[in-house]
Amino acid sequence: MNKEQIKSELNVLFTCVGRRVSLLESFRDAGEELGLGIKIFGTELEELNPALHVCDEGFIVPKIRNETYIERLLDIVSKKKAQLIVPTIDLDLEVLSKNKQLFEDAGCTVLVSSSEVIATCQDKRKMSGFLKSNGFADCDTTDAETVMAEENIRWPLFLKPYDGHASKNNAIVKSREELAFFAKRIPNCIVQKYISGTEFTCDTYVDFAMRVRCVVPRKRIEVRAGEVSKGQVVRDERIEGEVKRVVEKLGAGPGVITVQLFNCDDGQIRFIEVNPRFGGGVPLSIRAGANFPRWILQELTCQQPNIEPEKIMDKLIMLRFDAEIWIEPYNAGNV
Repeated sequence: MNKEQIKSELNVLFTCVGRRVSLLESFRDAGEELGLGIKIFGTELEELNPALHVCDEGFIVPKIRNETYIERLLDIVSKKKAQLIVPTIDLDLEVLSKNKQLFEDAGCTVLVSSSEVIATCQDKRKMSGFLKSNGFADCDTTDAETVMAEENIRWPLFLKPYDGHASKNNAIVKSREELAFFAKRIPNCIVQKYISGTEFTCDTYVDFAMRVRCVVPRKRIEVRAGEVSKGQVVRDERIEGEVKRVVEKLGAGPGVITVQLFNCDDGQIRFIEVNPRFGGGVPLSIRAGANFPRWILQELTCQQPNIEPEKIMDKLIMLRFDAEIWIEPYNAGNV
């Protein structure tokens, strides 16, 4: 596809779209504002996922670990002439990264970090090692056996799987008995210091030249099922600077990289994890002026985005709520 074609039409494929209605609509709005004939496609395992029904067309695909998954995505890219793939969850990052060149050969850019970066991000033990070796503070990640061997343990402690996501199988323990109990029941369990402070998720934009261009800290006011339901933009030069350093050292990108941290009561910044993809609360940053979808589409179409972090709205609050997608009986099974 030549540059003139891509300027007048642009097809974007989102994988594992789930509930990401707002994100998809942000890309559609950005494409229309840029004068692109944009079409939004999405994939899922089954049709009863809300975002699939706001796509121009949705596709049912095999499970990510199925050997035909990439073949199916390549088929969709070919038939629908998709020029961009945007992953939305952790589970398919590794397989998309490893097969990135196949999509590039088909004329499609995959918004995904390198396999090495993803491997570090998806193993909280490796991320802890990366942070410590580069002079950043984490949550003192260790294993249950090491903690149980200590004479004086400072309670409470935080337990989670080292390869977990969406806050599944997390637990707070306040005694040796609780630690022993949950350590056996949480798969791939790690132990972290329980942090007192304000939790932030930072949306970080890395351009196609792998430069960190913008960091937007979002204070997590309330979380539901691992995803922020109430949040506020809180501009903080120190937090933004530290997040920029972490992402640069890690080499994550291009696209939006989600960094979670605590601004501790003692003034120290402790990092929790890095997710090399769009976070669930990213609509707040987009609304505040960090128009990631517009910037991505501009770069994809050989335009220079006008990124002005200083103009991002401070103190903007997002309150999320449930909405409905209605599927008429005669449309059922026709995704």
